[in-house]
Amino acid sequence: MSFTLSRRHVLHAGLALGASAVLPAARACEFFSPNLRVTHPWTRVTAANAPFAVVCMRIDQVSANDRLIGVDTPVATRAEIGGISTGRGMSLLIERGRDLDLNEQGVHLRLLGLTQPLLIARTYPMSLIFEKGGVLAVELNVDYET
Repeated sequence: MSFTLSRRHVLHAGLALGASAVLPAARACEFFSPNLRVTHPWTRVTAANAPFAVVCMRIDQVSANDRLIGVDTPVATRAEIGGISTGRGMSLLIERGRDLDLNEQGVHLRLLGLTQPLLIARTYPMSLIFEKGGVLAVELNVDYET
């Protein structure tokens, strides 16, 4: 029994290989704590003298009430919650069963005292500190320019 390699076999193999290379990357922006999932923390490119950077992300799969109480990253000296109807400070309630989208138009995380410009297509380490869930290490993606 002989096997001949047809164009169709080569194309199927290429598609399978391409899909396997793409699928793990799609899940690389998910970070899990015992109580919740954080998906795709991102910010925009900043100038060298930018006063702050706005960080967006999705928090879902919340199995117990928790609170974001701190952020630690080498690219900023401090952080606060910003957006509509928020005061200055670092305390964000995350309710069980609810999804929370932090975005530029609403509630978001603001990194202050930037220690360096944030460059396009780079990732930077960031730790989110939760009251009950502990410290969650994530990667902050710089997605596109303003």
